[in-house]
Amino acid sequence: MIASILIRSGAPIHGGFGIRSTRGSDQDKGARRQAFGGRYNAAAIAMAAGLLAVAPAVHAQEQPTGSAPANDPWEGFNRGAFKLGMGLDKVLLAPIAHGYMAVTPRPVRNRVSSVVYNLGEPNTVINFALQGKPKRAMRSTARFVVNSTVGVLGLFDVASKMHLPRRDSDFGQTFGYYGAGPGAYIYVPLMGPLNVRDGIGRALDMVTDPVSAVAGGVSTDFGKARLGVTIVDVRASADPAFRALKDSPDPYVAARSAYGQYREAFIRQATGAAEDLPDFDSPPSDTAPATPSPQ
Repeated sequence: MIASILIRSGAPIHGGFGIRSTRGSDQDKGARRQAFGGRYNAAAIAMAAGLLAVAPAVHAQEQPTGSAPANDPWEGFNRGAFKLGMGLDKVLLAPIAHGYMAVTPRPVRNRVSSVVYNLGEPNTVINFALQGKPKRAMRSTARFVVNSTVGVLGLFDVASKMHLPRRDSDFGQTFGYYGAGPGAYIYVPLMGPLNVRDGIGRALDMVTDPVSAVAGGVSTDFGKARLGVTIVDVRASADPAFRALKDSPDPYVAARSAYGQYREAFIRQATGAAEDLPDFDSPPSDTAPATPSPQ
C-alpha cells in the first residue's frame, strides 16, 4: 500500500472512479472518486485501488459462461500478497484512518482530500499533452492555477464552478491510449492491484511528478508531510471499499475484477470509446475485455 502513495506524494496514480452512492453530497462523492485507480498515490489506495469503485456493492460473481478468464497467471502469489496486504491494513492503516475519521469532521476531510487531489493535477497535464490533447492539458493547467490561488492552495475546488471540470489521466492511460495492452495482473504487497502496463506507468508517474520535483522529493519536510497526509486521507476515503470486501464471497476476485474493469474503462475513456467511467451498481464480472485501438 505505501508504495502507491509515493505516487501522489511524489508518485501519482491518476484516474477517477465513477462511483455511485446514495449517501453524501456531490462533493463527498468527488472525494471518494479520487481515492482509486486514479490519482491518489497513497498506500491505502494502492492496495484498495479499484475496490472503491464497487464499494456500494462489492460482490464476487461467478465468471459468465463464454467470457474470457482474467489474465492472472500468478494467482497463487497474488492471493498470498493480497492476504498480506489486507493483514497489514487491519493492524496498521485501518486504526489510523478510523481515528482520523472519528476526530475530523467530514467537511474538513473533504478539504484535505481536495488539497491532495490538487497536488496531483500537474501529472494530468503531462499525460494529456503526451496524448495530443492540448485543450485538456490547458484546462488541467488552469484548474491547478485557479485552485492553488483562488482556491487557497487547493482547499476549495473553485475551478469546477468556473466550468473547468476534473479530468484525470496517468501514464498507464497514456500507454493504453497508444494501444498497449494491460498485460498480466499482479498484486504487489504494499502497492496493491496492478497490471504490467499500469505498473510501468505508475513508476513513471512517480519519477515525473512536477510537484515532488519542485519540492525536493519525499525526503523534504514537505514531501514527508504530503506522504503522511495522503496515506491517511486515501485510506479514510477507501474505508467503504474495505468494509464492502468483508461481505464478498471472494474478496480477491472482487478486487481484481473491480480494478480490471475500472482501468479498462479509464483507457476507453481516453480513446473516446467510452464517455464516462462505470458506476458499478451491479456486481462486476471477472472478465478481461479487449483493449481498444486508439481512435
